[in-house]
Amino acid sequence: MDTVLSPLYYLVSWIMIGWHWVFHNLVGISHDGVTWALAIIGLVIVIRILLIPLFVRQIKSQRNMQMLQPQVREIQKKYKGDRERLQQETLKLYKETGTNPFASCLPILLQAPFLFALFRVLDGVAKGRPRGAFASQPGLFEQAENATIFGSPLSATFLESDDLQTKIIAVVMVVLMTLTTFLTQRQIMRKNMPKEALEGPFAQQQKILLYVLPLVFAVSGAYFPLGVVLYWLVSNLWTMSQQFYVIRRMPAPGTPAEEAHRRRLEAKARKRGDAVAASTVAEADPAPATPATPAKTVRQQPKRNTRAQRKNTGPKKRKR
Repeated sequence: MDTVLSPLYYLVSWIMIGWHWVFHNLVGISHDGVTWALAIIGLVIVIRILLIPLFVRQIKSQRNMQMLQPQVREIQKKYKGDRERLQQETLKLYKETGTNPFASCLPILLQAPFLFALFRVLDGVAKGRPRGAFASQPGLFEQAENATIFGSPLSATFLESDDLQTKIIAVVMVVLMTLTTFLTQRQIMRKNMPKEALEGPFAQQQKILLYVLPLVFAVSGAYFPLGVVLYWLVSNLWTMSQQFYVIRRMPAPGTPAEEAHRRRLEAKARKRGDAVAASTVAEADPAPATPATPAKTVRQQPKRNTRAQRKNTGPKKRKR
């Protein structure tokens, strides 16, 4: 098994060593536990960026599979007694709509070898058996062997550790991993699926998987090293963020996500309309200029006349 997966061991370990060098030498973080934990997060980032095209196909495939269920049920009713014809018509429907039933599993299937390789590399660190690039880097292997997160070794597992603190940290991280796995699946089923697509046998299977898969991870998490649990937890958070972005920008028709998208567009349109209306009014009816304050008129006092002038200008007496 190690011989077959040896290239993956080297790939995973070199990516971790590269991120460790970045955080230790460029960023200047001296704590080995922090640098190796960040190296695992860096491994998640590299792998998930490479899987982005497949992730988009996964989202579209899951959405199409759910939305095609009403048509699939009609085909099942029509060809109930003819299993061969039923299969042919169902595959024909998937082909016409460009739906691949297996595309929704691709990101998980392609991540599985990397997850297993990380598990084996960290398991080798815990047992003093360097795998991959660590075999030629004894100094880095020793640092990884002594690396801790919250005071517990990254290579420790819940079942194999006798330290109470390690068990508590492992339980908390496994619970968070299980919860994020559940929320990731529920996010796409509840927000980006029409009501009619949530009915029928296929929808019931999806609901069962919604609760079964997190339980599977919860049980298997007891065997995972803390570094693997950290990888899966960060990967789930990445998936939730990606799904939120895709569902927000490309919602399926007839879903709550589409209704929320429509309300956002209407709100933006109203804001733009108010802004345009305000600018139009301002251009058509500019604010009147403030009138200039009229100069204050100074009243001139009449000149005083002499007594002789007043006698001459007074009223003339009537001659009798």
